[in-house]
Amino acid sequence: MAAAGWVCLVTVLLSLSFVVTRDHRGEIDTFHVSAGHFFLLNCYTAEAHDVVIWSRGESKDNLSLPTGVEVRDRLLWFLPVQMSHNGSYTCQIRNQSGVLLRRLKFWVSVSSGECPYTVESISITKGVSDSLPCKQKEIFGLNSVVNVRWMKDCQLIQRQGKPISVDMKGNMRLPQASEEDNGKYTCLIDINLDGRNYTASRSILLTVKDDLPEKVFVEPQLVTPDKQEITVELGLRVELQCLAFIGYSEDNESSLHWTVGKDYAEDLEEISVSRKTIHREGKVYELVILSIAKVHRKFLNFEFECHLESLAGEQISVVKLKEADRSSFHMSWAVCLSASLAVLALAACFFFFKVNLILAYRDLLAHFPKQQVPDGKLYDAYVSFIHSNAMSSDEGARFAMQILPEKLEEQYGYSLFIRGRDDCPGEAIHDATAAAMHQCRRLLIILSPEAKTEESTCICDNQSQVWYEQKVGLHDALTKNDPRVILVEIDGPVDYSHLPESVRYIKRKQGALKWKKDFLATHKFTELYSKRNFWINLRYHMPPVPTRRLQTIV
Repeated sequence: MAAAGWVCLVTVLLSLSFVVTRDHRGEIDTFHVSAGHFFLLNCYTAEAHDVVIWSRGESKDNLSLPTGVEVRDRLLWFLPVQMSHNGSYTCQIRNQSGVLLRRLKFWVSVSSGECPYTVESISITKGVSDSLPCKQKEIFGLNSVVNVRWMKDCQLIQRQGKPISVDMKGNMRLPQASEEDNGKYTCLIDINLDGRNYTASRSILLTVKDDLPEKVFVEPQLVTPDKQEITVELGLRVELQCLAFIGYSEDNESSLHWTVGKDYAEDLEEISVSRKTIHREGKVYELVILSIAKVHRKFLNFEFECHLESLAGEQISVVKLKEADRSSFHMSWAVCLSASLAVLALAACFFFFKVNLILAYRDLLAHFPKQQVPDGKLYDAYVSFIHSNAMSSDEGARFAMQILPEKLEEQYGYSLFIRGRDDCPGEAIHDATAAAMHQCRRLLIILSPEAKTEESTCICDNQSQVWYEQKVGLHDALTKNDPRVILVEIDGPVDYSHLPESVRYIKRKQGALKWKKDFLATHKFTELYSKRNFWINLRYHMPPVPTRRLQTIV
């Protein structure tokens, strides 16, 4: 019995000695996290069949964990990190029998900034393209990632040259690193858990080395072309350029060349190839130019391939020649020509049909009445006619007293003041004439071939009245442009040498309308056209008819 007891005691002591030895074997890992962020702590040495127990400090059970920290799937979840969570945490790994296998200690250092502090660093050689690890594998394992973003020195990354890229694991690709890329980079992961949004973060220091180790391999990169189509003209010369970054020295094992189909471009007679090396900001580029002296149709839609071969593999960029689309050029010329012809046609139509267009516009406005500002005028025109004998008097009077009113008043709605019809007997002639003249928008002067207004030919009071009408109206027309004067010649040409200078001036300036009694010796169609043309031109020189008056006529 005593021997059996000693054996049990020795066994227990050996077990305790084994546990203590394992407990002091590893170093404490420190994790720098930001308050308010989500954080997962992994007991990374535990096997799938092991039992994991988390505790705060030196405690031996999960009951010692602070508020906001819980265990899920053997991971320690901080939901989210609080300043009070700063401290040490212990992970006990036991087997299925409860025997302690390992004990790991971790230190969680909590800071208040958005980008946590870090002592972890990585170095990249200047000019080399490399990646910065996000190192949050456990976060991506939750399959709840919404967005991954990187910050430099806790600010948005603003980088010259090629932009950064982020892969599916959150690692940031930094192309052709430069000294400006030195700094602290933070990988921030936005996730959604149980309907709440969290952000997890981890920082790393980047140092870009200025010196290039002798045996560091720099991966060459094709710069141009980038799978493009080039528009060419048949029969003209064209050059295709292939530019590649080959490293920091000309001593490299890369090859840059053009191929046309399965043949090297140098082997074709119609194609010449030249190459040169370019040094730019410490970098070495190689340029290969493929020249075609005269583009033939057989080269169209044919693949010209630029090959860059190096120890990292082969890169290929394809260029195709495409014939210039002349249809768009011809279409542009056709459109311009059509537009020019259309403008000329419109100008010609306006020139030849100006009067008709303006009258049509007036008629159109009549269907859209609007409030008009009164001008104080009662009549559209003052009709004045002169004569020297009975024959001309009869014709002038008939035109003024009968033909004009029938057309202008009864058919088109104008209001005319005609001497001998609208004046009142016994009025002071000169005063009444001046008053009536000021109430008219136009002065319509009817001239006959024998018309004279020289004072030496005055033979009656009737002509004296006409002269006074014209003196008043012409004076206002020349000085105030109100009323405007319309000259109408009836029954043949008028000798203006016997008329006042003011009438001759108006004749030279704007001409005169011509009216014949019966348009004798003319064809019936010509007579109708001439009469219609006369009334159209007369209406053109007359003011527009007020809408209310036109509606009354209709």
